[in-house]
Amino acid sequence: MSDFAPGLHMKFLKLKTDNVLGKRLVLAGLVLAATASCLANWPQFRGPLGTGHIPGGQVLPAEWGETKNIDWKVVLPGRAWSSPVVWGGKIWLTTADEKGHKLSGLCVDASSGRIIFKKQLFSVAKPQFAHKFNSYASPTPVAEEGRVYLTWGSPGTACLDTKTKEVLWARDDFVCDHFRGSGSSPVIHGKLLILTFDGADHQYVAALNKHTGKTVWRTERSVDFKDLGQDGKPYRDGDMRKGYSTPLVIQHGGVTQLISVGAMACYGYDPLTGKELWRIIERAQHSASTRPVYGHGMVFYPTGFAKGQLLAVDPGGSGDSADTNIKWRIKRSVSNKPSVLLIGEHIFMVDDGGIATCVEAKSGNVVWSERVGGNYSASPVTDGKRIFFFSEEGKTTVIAAAREFEILADSKLEGGFMASPAVHDTGWVLRTKTHLYRIEKR
Repeated sequence: MSDFAPGLHMKFLKLKTDNVLGKRLVLAGLVLAATASCLANWPQFRGPLGTGHIPGGQVLPAEWGETKNIDWKVVLPGRAWSSPVVWGGKIWLTTADEKGHKLSGLCVDASSGRIIFKKQLFSVAKPQFAHKFNSYASPTPVAEEGRVYLTWGSPGTACLDTKTKEVLWARDDFVCDHFRGSGSSPVIHGKLLILTFDGADHQYVAALNKHTGKTVWRTERSVDFKDLGQDGKPYRDGDMRKGYSTPLVIQHGGVTQLISVGAMACYGYDPLTGKELWRIIERAQHSASTRPVYGHGMVFYPTGFAKGQLLAVDPGGSGDSADTNIKWRIKRSVSNKPSVLLIGEHIFMVDDGGIATCVEAKSGNVVWSERVGGNYSASPVTDGKRIFFFSEEGKTTVIAAAREFEILADSKLEGGFMASPAVHDTGWVLRTKTHLYRIEKR
């Protein structure tokens, strides 16, 4: 029985029919219904679990093109790299104009592709600089029943009613020089909306009451960057202090932790209070951009730019735990922007320049490293058997999630991918640099 349909075997045993074929048909129907339920919502960056795993994703197509398996295609206004999220048959995105003055929320009907809502939520008189590989609307929204939370970093965060589209609350008072543009996506934990601000001037994590928008706690990053020059100013105007990572909430040893990767350090926090539990400092890297993953009692994350490393960390430490809780590290072909996948006993990743790598999760031994080609910013996803890589050139490469490297399929769309994919029912929701697609097997 598939793990995305727990308990269905019990329902099957209770079926009051002696017809074997009938039992199988009913069971198939139950499995399909469970699959559709699992795929109905894609509420946050990297999916329902925040890890890039697609529950029941085996039904999704592996091949498409501009004339193949396209359900609909719609032009998106503005320029933005935020990934789509899906809730209740509606797709939510953020966008911005080229100069970053007008920041807007978008809602698209998942069945038709029709833009049913577009509203400017913030106006910025003097936008900060955004690098060409970033945009003024890069953080991904997070959705739940009745509400969606949209953020652009320090320029503003807003909560909308998903039915009425009414703005329930908004904040534009968080000070942070993102320096090259914001990138960290919000996270929901219970009654809290958690935001990350790793800028050139200020570095902190804040939790808001998701119902009111009021600040519950704020925790400053504790690392000493040791980057001050003789003039007392940070090296390169604080370029080494910024970050773009999205945190992940985990359970380890019965303790709930918020795992948050900043510049030069990874932190474990109590998500209810913001209390720092531990940190791992790696000063050689900066501008961490990926979302961590957790399994086998370890947290796995790339450390950032400047020849970044992939670290495996025991999150059960306290204080500065670098000397005791780093279990292994690798330094070759480590991704800077795409997040990694943990699938069973292995970690899979693609670096920014198109080298895909498989690593044993428990040992850090590299199983294989192969070139798939292209350049990558979007994070890969998996259905447990297949892995999907989405390149900046618009190519999607599908490989086997296995110890043997095998390319299963290649596809191409116009525009190219900076945003990571989403899923709706039995179809993909893909944002390119110019369009939004829904792709379903025909």
